Amino acid sequence: MSKQNTNKRKLITAINPSSPISEQFKTLRAGIHFSSVDHDYKSILVTSPEPESGKSTVSANLAICYAMQGNKTLLIDADMRKPTSHRTFGIHYNIGLSHLLTDSKMEMGDVFHQTDIENLMVLTSGALVPNPNELLASKKMEQLIKDFSSEFDQIIIDTPPILASSDALVLTPYVEGAIVVLRSDKTLKERAKTAVKQLQKTHVPIIGTVLNRVKNNSNSYYYYQ
Repeated sequence: MSKQNTNKRKLITAINPSSPISEQFKTLRAGIHFSSVDHDYKSILVTSPEPESGKSTVSANLAICYAMQGNKTLLIDADMRKPTSHRTFGIHYNIGLSHLLTDSKMEMGDVFHQTDIENLMVLTSGALVPNPNELLASKKMEQLIKDFSSEFDQIIIDTPPILASSDALVLTPYVEGAIVVLRSDKTLKERAKTAVKQLQKTHVPIIGTVLNRVKNNSNSYYYYQ
């Protein structure tokens, strides 16, 4: 496990758990819980139609909400094309998922990063690789998620945008549900529909969408639908 530096991002659910925005993430967590009557959403994939929609921020804050509820939580950065978790949590060494997938001698305990949040561990993307899609679609990735599920109460997986690559789609057979993050001032309706249709073809349960960057009188920017 690596040490952290002080250059990490300030996540609202960590620095101000009672803020209106933090409450919206708690609402998202509750919405997932009440949607899980017929499905066990222990492993959740988070994606978006296009880049810069805020999916990584949503993933991190949602993971923090689960951890603060007392759930042993793992946040996986599966965006090997544009990883962010190592910067978000101020992790010095980006040793992570790609190392587990390519190095047979690497063990899970060597790549999990403890955060300042109790109950929250992060698995960064690891070193950049030329074939992220093939690695994420591999049987080894499937086995890793099964192994993680036996170690953690909740798993949140941050994945690349659907319309930018098929990386998120190849992970769908290995997870219990998916969340799509839309940015109100960026995502076009047709792009959103296309992304959802592509997810539907994989038959993964779509838990819902998060509409990001919506301002109202309470300064609440995130909504569960």
